[in-house]
Amino acid sequence: MEQRSRPAPHVVVVGAGFAGLSATRVLARGGAHVTLVDRNPYATFQPLLYQVATAGMGTADVSYPVRTFAAQFPDVRVRRARLAKLHASERRVELDDGTGLDYDYLVLATGVTTNWLNVPGAEENALPLYSLDDAVALRRLLQKRLEQAATGKRPGAHTVVVGGGATGVEIAGTLAELRRRTVPLTHPEIDLGKQTSVTLVERFEHVLAPYKPRLRDAAARALHRRGVRLRLGATVAAVEPGAVVLKDGTRLHSDVTVWALGVAAPKEVADWGLPQGKGGRVEVTQELNVREYPEIFVAGDLAAPPHPLPQLAQPALQMGKHVGRQILAAACGHRLTPFKYHDPGIMATVGRAEAVLQLANGMTMRGLPAWLVWIFLHVAYLLSGRNRISVLLNFFWRYVGPRRTATQVGE
Repeated sequence: MEQRSRPAPHVVVVGAGFAGLSATRVLARGGAHVTLVDRNPYATFQPLLYQVATAGMGTADVSYPVRTFAAQFPDVRVRRARLAKLHASERRVELDDGTGLDYDYLVLATGVTTNWLNVPGAEENALPLYSLDDAVALRRLLQKRLEQAATGKRPGAHTVVVGGGATGVEIAGTLAELRRRTVPLTHPEIDLGKQTSVTLVERFEHVLAPYKPRLRDAAARALHRRGVRLRLGATVAAVEPGAVVLKDGTRLHSDVTVWALGVAAPKEVADWGLPQGKGGRVEVTQELNVREYPEIFVAGDLAAPPHPLPQLAQPALQMGKHVGRQILAAACGHRLTPFKYHDPGIMATVGRAEAVLQLANGMTMRGLPAWLVWIFLHVAYLLSGRNRISVLLNFFWRYVGPRRTATQVGE
């Protein structure tokens, strides 16, 4: 008797970030019908947002059209919308454009958003750096403040970065280099010593908390050499329109405040009826699905597995790939397998020819070699050849070209 093949499952993937695209790629290659949903028409390479914010790259360099990605796979469809409602018991999602989608399996990979930590005035007076829109808004404000300082419309252009993680260190180091190398050429009217500064505020006594002490110290020294004022062991009490107020009463004058301190699940996740853990993330099993609704999988920063993972690109990529494989296996009646994260290490750049790298086996690297590895790996993970070429050219022009062209992107 001839055995009938199982129909291909319909999988709805919500979110076109690292995890969502990784899951979609595996599912599409495995024969599933996929509908990829995202509120933006593009996917963003978040690790390089600080380059967009500091005018070293344009938005097209770190983004890629979602429909162009989907065009590689005949069974992938794209919907530009937000997830409005989840009807888990009915296996159906409603989108904010008024339409709905039925699914056999659902992948939630919407990512997270800025966590303002209930600090008074932070959301109103600081700028985050989590999305492409955030990066463009920060770039415009930085350019505006420099113009105002150069024309005497504002006393200065002082920047305070809150948060000493990788994002905070990278944006602070880049801003400090631009302040010392480029601003004197592009805005000669500005007195650097009196009218500009870059300050990094971190609640721990060191920057880059997940790294080994020698790498933390190396990063702090590199920031100091670039002129960054470090306020370590300091907690922010409030953010005002022109100042960052610390808990000890110190007021740091700030014309631009960058918030690089923590993320949390979007508020709408609470309406989905799924169990939530720390930071509002969705609690999942070791297999990365929801215990009450095993056909719903969560990947990337939004997932809260039993063993916490760093909120970086690599865990998201691996989780997305694992989820895709799990769904293909489940559709064939096979058992699910637990997710195992293979840690390739962590890295952060401080500025030109300066980075720190820490591998899972304990090996560390810093300085120029680590910086070159950082550039190579970031370029390798970009979605298209065009992005890779443009990013490489922009890196070369920013760090090797004339100092006056280090900020080559305008409005």
